[in-house]
Amino acid sequence: MKILFVCAGGMSTGLIVKKMEKWASENGKDLVVKATGVGGYESKWQDYDCILVGPQVRFKIPEMKEKVKIPVAQIETLDYGLQNVDNMLKLAYSLVESSND
Repeated sequence: MKILFVCAGGMSTGLIVKKMEKWASENGKDLVVKATGVGGYESKWQDYDCILVGPQVRFKIPEMKEKVKIPVAQIETLDYGLQNVDNMLKLAYSLVESSND
């Protein structure tokens, strides 16, 4: 699974990326995660299975869905604030599964 996280500047999602990489390593999961600011997703999305968007830039989701050909969804505010990688991974896997149906 390859997940691209998008937030205002890429900083807060960068923290989530580090936590998720640690989780993947500890659980033996093949996971590629990257964070970018809202201005950087257009040149990167082709290499990913889905995009998860920080709550602070959720207003960009309709535009993103028009520009990319992979699933895009907002991370729940509480999960984002608590950096709940389990719930974020559930969201990512469900997005990719439903896009393959």
